[in-house]
Amino acid sequence: MNPDEILDLSAVEQRRLIGRRALSPVELMHACIARIEALNPGVNAVCATDFDRALAAARDAEAAVTRGDALAPLHGLPLGVKDLLDTAGLLTTCGNVAMRGYVPARDHGLVARLRAAGAIVACKTNTPDLGAGANTRNAVWGATG
Repeated sequence: MNPDEILDLSAVEQRRLIGRRALSPVELMHACIARIEALNPGVNAVCATDFDRALAAARDAEAAVTRGDALAPLHGLPLGVKDLLDTAGLLTTCGNVAMRGYVPARDHGLVARLRAAGAIVACKTNTPDLGAGANTRNAVWGATG
């Protein structure tokens, strides 16, 4: 499958193919990263990335598939987390200038549960300042387009 075909699949189908060893979590992550890098300059939806750690986690996910380990429900699926939730080791600003340099040591409970279910955090997505607003526009990352 080419990257466009991979990304046209639903998350349910991607996960099913990962479980059947027909789709590599690494291949899926590379496709997602390439799409983000191609489209984000024009839309500014992704504000912080963690691609190196995401690729390392995808390699670990692939190794688990190869070993025949039991796979969690979201095993190997890339995820973008709204920039309102703490993500360990990844910049979390809430779109607020006062939080511009905040890198939390721990995940928010929701993020921890998503990771425990096998999801791989690849990036943060832009948000209005402190999440207050109908349109995404803030002084840290700018507006989405």
